[in-house]
Amino acid sequence: MKLLLLMVLGAALTATTLAVSSRLSATATSPSAAQRESFLVLPPATRAGQTTQWGHIKSLKRKGSHFEMRFDPGLMLHGVTAERASLEDRGTSEITNDYYVREESHRLLTYVVPANAHVTVLVRTRKGVTQITVAELAQIVAGKNPKHRSLLEPKTGFWIRIGTKYPNPALALDQQYQP
Repeated sequence: MKLLLLMVLGAALTATTLAVSSRLSATATSPSAAQRESFLVLPPATRAGQTTQWGHIKSLKRKGSHFEMRFDPGLMLHGVTAERASLEDRGTSEITNDYYVREESHRLLTYVVPANAHVTVLVRTRKGVTQITVAELAQIVAGKNPKHRSLLEPKTGFWIRIGTKYPNPALALDQQYQP
C-alpha cells in the first residue's frame, strides 16, 4: 500500500513546514499526491520534559488572563500500528491514507492555555496555514469565524505542546491536516 504522507503541524512549526504547506492551492479542498508527498516535514522534537498530544479541542474559554481548554485526546496511528489497531477495533486492517485514529474514551482533559500561546489553523490560501490568536481560536471552536477566514477543515484535530512547569500549560496548538 502506498504511503500517503500527512502534513504534520507540530508544536513548533519550522520555516520549512510553512514553505511546504504554502504549496496548497487556494481552490483545492485536498492536496494532490505530489503535494502530500511534500508534507513529510516533521516538527522538531519537544524539549526535555515537554509532551505533545493529538486530539480535538472541545471548548476553549477565557478565564482571567489565560484560557482553559477541554481537550479530547486521541492516538493518530500510522503504518503497521494503524493496521493492527484498526483490525482490533473494526475487524479490518484496511486503513485509508495510511492513518487510523483511535479515540477510546472521549474523556476530556483540562489544559491552561496562555493568551499568547502559538496557534496555527489550516486555511484555503496559497500559504495553507495561518497563525491566529488564542482568542480567535476560542471563537472558531465556539462555531464563529470573526475574521471570516476560509478555514480548510475547522473540525480536524490539533497537536498541542504541553509545558514542563506548573500549571503545565498548552504552549502551542497546531491544526493537523487529515485527508
